[in-house]
Amino acid sequence: MPEICLLGTGGMLPLKDRFLTGLYAEYGGKAILIDCGEGMQVAFGMHGLKMSKVEMILITHSHADHVTGLPGLLLSIGNCSRTAPLDIYMPESCENAVKNLMSVCGYLPYEVVIHTFSDNEPFSFKAEKIDPMLTINTIPLKHSVECAGYNLILEKKPVFDPNKAKALGVPVQMWKKLHAGESLTLDDGKIISPDDVTGEKRPPVKITYVTDTLPLPEIIPFAENSELFVCEGMYGDLSKKQSMNEKGHMLMQDACELAKKANVKKLWLTHYSPAEKDPSVYEEELKNIFPNVAVSTDGIKLNI
Repeated sequence: MPEICLLGTGGMLPLKDRFLTGLYAEYGGKAILIDCGEGMQVAFGMHGLKMSKVEMILITHSHADHVTGLPGLLLSIGNCSRTAPLDIYMPESCENAVKNLMSVCGYLPYEVVIHTFSDNEPFSFKAEKIDPMLTINTIPLKHSVECAGYNLILEKKPVFDPNKAKALGVPVQMWKKLHAGESLTLDDGKIISPDDVTGEKRPPVKITYVTDTLPLPEIIPFAENSELFVCEGMYGDLSKKQSMNEKGHMLMQDACELAKKANVKKLWLTHYSPAEKDPSVYEEELKNIFPNVAVSTDGIKLNI
């Protein structure tokens, strides 16, 4: 099952007790990192995660607090004896900034493969390198620069039903093949497919990550029914609503309203302003909007 860790919860600049926001999602020993602010490799060590597991990096936008950790992280991954290619996905407007940052890396013992998608259109792709049943989707957001939100949708295989297998006369020693998704032929010539011995399809696991944006109504269907919704909340002070909107950001209360309307199971807030020294003071107010909100701190983890 997916293992999730919020490596940092800060926006703009790192603090001594708060790294910049970045989300780690691990599936079967292979990991995805969303965003990479400065010092990200230090955050990995602080939270007991292995950089060597990272197979894919997803970038939301080109602002420094989301990309300037790339050179250090890529070099540190190289020091983990990596030789296999590593994929980075990003809006097309990020490409020059990322390539310029990578120019300071010098030699890397592995290839970095850059994939770009439209700044203004949704994009979807199968992340087969992580898991054949994992799909990653993007949504254009509204910030001071082009920015993308991501969701990760992991389909679940239907549950194997031994009673169905027995009724069809499938020997126990052949069940493993059906478990693996393969069809088989019985001695009488009858072909049994995995669909013949499974129950109803299970709902997928969905994780949504949205930061540095106005609280757009389009985010609601994008995040709908997520097991976990990670969303920015720069401030909890309602008097800052106008100034945050002018800068293309949202408040903690905005994130809670989105979570409520999207019917998500859990909300983690992130990307706090450095001036917001203790975001937890707003917790009671926020729970009145969306009860299952976590005013997250660095290193918060979840197994889904």
